[in-house]
Amino acid sequence: MEKIWNLKKQGDTNEVKHLSAALSVNMIIARLLVQRGISSYNEAKSFFRPRLSDLLDPFLMKDMDKAVERVERAISLQEKVIIYGDYDVDGTTSVAMMYSFLKPRIEHIEYYIPDRYSEGYGISPQSINYAVENGFTLVIALDCGIKAVEKIADAKNHGLDFIICDHHNPDEIIPPAVAVLDPKRPDCSYPNKELSGCGVGFKLLQAYCIKNNIEQDEIYDLLDLLAVSIASDIVPIVGENRVLAYFGLKKLNSNPGIGLQTIINMAGLAGTEITISDIVFKIGPRLNASGRIEHGKKSVQILVSDDEGQSDLIGEEINSYNEIRKTLDRDITLDAIEMIEKNEELKYMNSTVLYNRDWHKGVVGIVASRVTEQFYRPTVILTESNGLATGSARSVRDFDLYEAIGKCSDLLE
Repeated sequence: MEKIWNLKKQGDTNEVKHLSAALSVNMIIARLLVQRGISSYNEAKSFFRPRLSDLLDPFLMKDMDKAVERVERAISLQEKVIIYGDYDVDGTTSVAMMYSFLKPRIEHIEYYIPDRYSEGYGISPQSINYAVENGFTLVIALDCGIKAVEKIADAKNHGLDFIICDHHNPDEIIPPAVAVLDPKRPDCSYPNKELSGCGVGFKLLQAYCIKNNIEQDEIYDLLDLLAVSIASDIVPIVGENRVLAYFGLKKLNSNPGIGLQTIINMAGLAGTEITISDIVFKIGPRLNASGRIEHGKKSVQILVSDDEGQSDLIGEEINSYNEIRKTLDRDITLDAIEMIEKNEELKYMNSTVLYNRDWHKGVVGIVASRVTEQFYRPTVILTESNGLATGSARSVRDFDLYEAIGKCSDLLE
């Protein structure tokens, strides 16, 4: 595998010397900090000593006032509410966090995770039908929804309101939801553009607490879930994300929720100092395996569990899904690499597009990542689902794969 090294510039020597003197650290550490955009004493202090008081004002986010007002109304009128999220780690931790906070405040509240195989990613028509037929009036969608323009419009016509908490890039048209929280909206001035989906949900809870004079310790108690989201979704751990990850890790190590403690035990991490890497490679994959192999709802069930016995039973299931996931991941990756190596044309192409109808849909994203690492070129891995070719794609630096696929949009659903 060919490596491409990108070396950071050394940084201004005078700036490095100044920071070295200000912090009383050697030049090497000072240079490393300057290379990462930290050039003053106060910036270094925030980097090394995160404080919850450094969190940004949630009301800087577009539509936050509307979102808080709609949540207040749902609580006041005791409406029927659905907490909706994607089936990956970011989505399931988002749902668990929002559900845990609102459950004591709303009697009729449920969570809904779409089935990866029958419903697919994002807001599904099945979920809207379920909500309408069962008298729900509000859906809080987390880690998805920013592109569901037609589906949100359809829900609105049936009297179903949506609050969207997403962090993906929007299209030109914003869905007609009651509130659309997404720092990547072009008209949103929120300074931190790199929140996870769970992070956006957290900002909604933070805003609700501020508006209603609720002690923020209640939401800080949920930061272990947010830390798992931040690490697993690979968002930059700088600025506000660094504060949230720092205090989330402290919670994860000192007093994690019952479900996370079960996952920690299953991952062989009990009694150790859990790090971001542990989340990425041991905790996150187990939570992801549920949605890949069976149903993402299992991950939410364990994350909101308040019963150790029940949590352990679900944990054993999730652990078994992870073992299946690892086997499928390994076998399909080897299969994909062999297809390329044995085909001279595929071997020397500028991109990789592979299809096998028998590959498991739940792991094609992982396989796409591994094939991209192996050959360092844009990669699409496809299988068959519901009569269509479906799959996942991964890119390399400076190639916009989303835009490239968009140019074929007339061929895609």
